Amino acid sequence: MKKSQEPHSQKPIIPDLLMTPSDQGDGDLEIEYPEDRGNWTGAFLVPYFIMLAICGIPIFFMELSLGQFSSLGPLAVWKISPLFKGVGMATILIVSLVAIYYNMIIAYVLFYLFASLTKNLPWQYCGNWWNTDLCLDHHVMRTGNGAVPFNISNTVSPSEEYWSRYVLHIQESTGIGDPGRIRWNLCLCLLLAWVIVYLCILKGVKSSGKVVYFTATFPYLILIMLLIRGVTLEGAWLGIRFYLTPQFDLLLSPKVWIEAALQIFYSLGVGFGGLLTFASYNTFHQNIYRDTFIVTVGNAITSILAGFAIFSVLGYMSQELDVPVQDVAKAGPGLAFVVYPQAMTMLPLSPFWSFLFFFMLLTLGLDSQFAFLETIVTAVTDEFPYYLRPKKAFFSGIVCFVMFLMGLILTTEGGMYWLVLLDDYSAGFGLMVVVITTCLVVTRVYGMKGFCRDIHMMLGFKPGIYFKACWLFLTPVTMMALLVYSIVKYQPSEYNGTYRFPWWAEVLGILMGIFSCLMIPTGMVFAVIQEEGTLWQRIQQASRPTMDWGPSLEENRTGMYVATLAGSQSPKPLMVHMRKYGGVTSYENIAFQVDKEIEEDEDESMM
Repeated sequence: MKKSQEPHSQKPIIPDLLMTPSDQGDGDLEIEYPEDRGNWTGAFLVPYFIMLAICGIPIFFMELSLGQFSSLGPLAVWKISPLFKGVGMATILIVSLVAIYYNMIIAYVLFYLFASLTKNLPWQYCGNWWNTDLCLDHHVMRTGNGAVPFNISNTVSPSEEYWSRYVLHIQESTGIGDPGRIRWNLCLCLLLAWVIVYLCILKGVKSSGKVVYFTATFPYLILIMLLIRGVTLEGAWLGIRFYLTPQFDLLLSPKVWIEAALQIFYSLGVGFGGLLTFASYNTFHQNIYRDTFIVTVGNAITSILAGFAIFSVLGYMSQELDVPVQDVAKAGPGLAFVVYPQAMTMLPLSPFWSFLFFFMLLTLGLDSQFAFLETIVTAVTDEFPYYLRPKKAFFSGIVCFVMFLMGLILTTEGGMYWLVLLDDYSAGFGLMVVVITTCLVVTRVYGMKGFCRDIHMMLGFKPGIYFKACWLFLTPVTMMALLVYSIVKYQPSEYNGTYRFPWWAEVLGILMGIFSCLMIPTGMVFAVIQEEGTLWQRIQQASRPTMDWGPSLEENRTGMYVATLAGSQSPKPLMVHMRKYGGVTSYENIAFQVDKEIEEDEDESMM
């Protein structure tokens, strides 16, 4: 996603080695990065933890609760309130778009992983066929006892040219409207990425769950190795100091808070339906309250350790190149595929450390991709269980193949432009709308009292004041404020600080974000049409849980779920509804009367 783009307070002299040819000036050594260039700032940790407490942990627990209680995916779970089933459709659309370009990033990682299986890293030196006369590596810079023996203005690093000119081959494309030819090496890496994903989700959570035991734990071993190596390098303290020093003036920028919220969503999987999907396979009494804090706090600690591992190496790189850390730390893909690979070339046994780094990225990326695909497959199979559940493996293969075809545009010479467009518009706006709507529907439409009652059935206790305050007020208000700001302060997409997307690409991106949100009112229209009575009666009826809402197993259907369920989609006799959904009841009361009786029973129990 787009990173915070704050102007620097100082204007240091920056060797052109760290810049791309498009960033160059007129040859003067005193070159400034453009004001809108994406850089890391030391102001990120504070809003990260605040957004984790206000939004991350509460929504994480809410999604786990919904999935575990109902044992349903992100579409079928909206039996809780069929009027808002469009939220589930919006989630699936967002996840599908993200999964298409996310696997392309995994393909890049595979490319670099294979490239690391060599004696000398191909981006370590100049002199390759893809390099230009502007190429200058750091080994030449550091010759002559640290003094540069010649003019280094208007130069570019080997790692940058390897990424842009060899991997992407972007020099052959003039922009997003000129995709050029397919890069077959990238195409094969993308195909391999989809094959790996398919084999891992072939048997659903039974196969992906076993794979995750490895992909979720092994990266910690690599991370610790990279951390130990990083902090023992000369100059590591420069990067660590930059990483830990907060810039309080930047905390006043809402953009930093938006980025913190989006980082929480991506790192925890909040809003993407994956949490709800995997929780739906839990046993009914699994202690998700404990799991919530273990996962969220563990994720935060992991993020901090990863920051130390990365910024310690960037500090070493800063000292080697004699430039400030903020000018080394590049945001976006440049950090993973340009800056860090360049740093690896400065270490002894550079291919070994490069392989470890990209293998770690591969395992982490596959974890997220498993969740995306399992979310899509589970959601659709839950809607058509009799047809698709017996053929889940075949259906999963169809989904992977279709997404592979849709991602072929990303393997072209201009594919990076399309990836940036998808990254900027596919999830940000729509994801916030989905999270806000889910929070409001569960607490306002379904009701906080009913939701806490369901959690009590599973865990034996109700959520405390912290979760209730966040669900009712803090989380939705914070998310709404960030959403409004992101709309008011909208900035067009760009790539590498210089390429501005044409108007039609901007319109296409905006439509991607809006289309996912339009799923919500579209779902409302369909839900209302299926009901009977006046418009207001139809809205009321469609807002109520369906007759089969509740725990999926009969032994877990206690209390109000034993003989009847709260509400229905229409005021027909309950006998008709229970026959329709496969149940039996002796009640002849209409759904409205049952709702009234349930509310009276709850009021009596509270007194």
